[in-house]
Amino acid sequence: MYRDHSVAVVVPAYNEAGFVGDVLMSMPEYVDRVYAVDDCSTDGTWAEICRFATCDPIDDATELVSDRVDTSEDDHATSPTPSPRSDGGDRTGVAPSAASGSRNVSRDVTGRSRGSESDVSTQRPTAGPTIVPIRHEENRGVGAAITTGYRCARREGIDATAVMAGDGQMDPDQLPRLIDPIVEGRAAYAKGNRLRGRAQYDSMSTFRFGGNVLLSLLTKIASGYWGMVDPQNGYTAIAGEALEAIDLDSLYTEYGFANDLLVVLNAEGFAIADVAMPAVYGDERSHISYRTFVPRLSWLLWRRFLHRLGIRYVMQDFHPLVALYALGIGGLAVGIGTLVSNRFDRRSTSPSDRASNSGSPTKDGDDGHTAADPETSHETRSIRWWLAGVWTLCSAIALCLAMAFDHDANEGSVVVEE
Repeated sequence: MYRDHSVAVVVPAYNEAGFVGDVLMSMPEYVDRVYAVDDCSTDGTWAEICRFATCDPIDDATELVSDRVDTSEDDHATSPTPSPRSDGGDRTGVAPSAASGSRNVSRDVTGRSRGSESDVSTQRPTAGPTIVPIRHEENRGVGAAITTGYRCARREGIDATAVMAGDGQMDPDQLPRLIDPIVEGRAAYAKGNRLRGRAQYDSMSTFRFGGNVLLSLLTKIASGYWGMVDPQNGYTAIAGEALEAIDLDSLYTEYGFANDLLVVLNAEGFAIADVAMPAVYGDERSHISYRTFVPRLSWLLWRRFLHRLGIRYVMQDFHPLVALYALGIGGLAVGIGTLVSNRFDRRSTSPSDRASNSGSPTKDGDDGHTAADPETSHETRSIRWWLAGVWTLCSAIALCLAMAFDHDANEGSVVVEE
């Protein structure tokens, strides 16, 4: 318990043998549950997680990978539960917080017990949180692993659920700073920010820093959280109320999950906290393939951006910024396309062609009409170029106005924690 609130931590892991055990060992004692989710690793990650587990593993997470199943109270009552290990150390009861109301925080996690304790290590902590090991039968992506942990937390009625990656990049000492805005009711979601301050910049490579700045800009526009920075930061915490409100099945299942979740939270009207903290990088290896990551994330943000506009500014309460966004984006596409087309037309008319056409006019036919004057064609292209430029400028102004209105509509939605 942390300040009379139940706390859980989701630890997604894929091929993190040698790292995930240290992460589990570092969990603060006030954490009630740790959902260690192995996304079908091919190394010793699962065995390492099981060595630190305080209850039997859920090695078939079929019932946790989707909400499209019957989750009635009767099902909860009859579904298998994580059994305490016979060597002790399990704290299966999570006490309800004073602010949790009617939430039943002592409900059990749905899963199948393994029934074997042969791989329990003597290094497993004898005090601290209940560590629930969960394994996907197939690799689903880091977003799916986090979502599996979220479902467990939601079924148990946890008040605040954090995410700490299995690679050891996230300092557990920073966890209270993420939970405090949720406990105090100032935000429903909190995330780390490695881009606030010179010290944070120096701890990143130039390539990683540039990518984060670009993705921050794109995610600001897509999500409406204009005061938010570093959307790629996976060190997060979310309130139980927010978990209840969002559709977990609709979330992106791979890298980009954090960006997707931000847009969904804004569409639901939740405030978030941006918490400055240093980055921690060690010997871990990134599993991101940037060739596929950037295009997929860009398309994801575009679709979620349109979804957010439809929910916030059409269905919930109509706002004219939707028309400005449509005019700005559509107008820019047409204007830039016209400018590019005119540029290619000018290049296609070589100087020699213009010189050969500058002599006597040619006949179109027996009626005696002359072909179009090259000078007239040049003037026509110049007029088209000028009109396209003016149209593009007006569209850019409309887009800026739409973003200004969007910024104003989301004023106060980001709580900045220095």
